[in-house]
Amino acid sequence: MKKIVFYLVVTFVLSLSTASSCSSDDDNSNPTAPNPTPVINTVTQGTWRITSFIDSGNDETNHFTGYNFTFGSANVLTATNGSNTYTGTWSVTASNSNDDSPSNDLDFNILFSSPADFEDLTDDWEIVSRTDTKVQLTDVSGGNGGTDYLTFEKN
Repeated sequence: MKKIVFYLVVTFVLSLSTASSCSSDDDNSNPTAPNPTPVINTVTQGTWRITSFIDSGNDETNHFTGYNFTFGSANVLTATNGSNTYTGTWSVTASNSNDDSPSNDLDFNILFSSPADFEDLTDDWEIVSRTDTKVQLTDVSGGNGGTDYLTFEKN
């Protein structure tokens, strides 16, 4: 009789765990990736300037004073102040990375290989907000855990 009770209890417990793993509240849907086109259309119109660059709590906006940024075709990013011109790349991509929150957002990718001040812009930035005249970005550094903030405003 004890064996029968034991088997009934084990069967009951197993049926509960199986039922809970198949609950109807599981979301197996794959969220639709956001559309990067509106952001791309915004930044490719005109020239932009950096009005704020906070690098792990340090205001380094002055490193970019006087530079105009052009988000050109073929993902060419140009920064010029009339006497110096630096070329990098840019893109806006759907991010489905587990390190992002939410994981189905857009990344604003910037890459400059020189000079050192412009290399600080190199990252896959999260878009915080976007209007026709302002794009605000943020990034949590994987190296030191600091948070960086970058704001472009249209000229």
